[in-house]
Amino acid sequence: MKIYMHHIRQAKMCAKGTRAFFDKQGWDFQEFLKNGLDAELFLKTGDAMALQVVEVAKNGRK
Repeated sequence: MKIYMHHIRQAKMCAKGTRAFFDKQGWDFQEFLKNGLDAELFLKTGDAMALQVVEVAKNGRK
């Protein structure tokens, strides 16, 4: 499953914070915007907000 920017938005998170998170992880934000990113990478971070985004992608906004 892939995570896209619309999932970040559905989780009520901002692009600025997402970009900072990506920088911290060493991930390419521009590539993410174009092609999404595998949910497994988000899960591997163990970050609560990343886990929330994956949950939203799986089940929709709660």
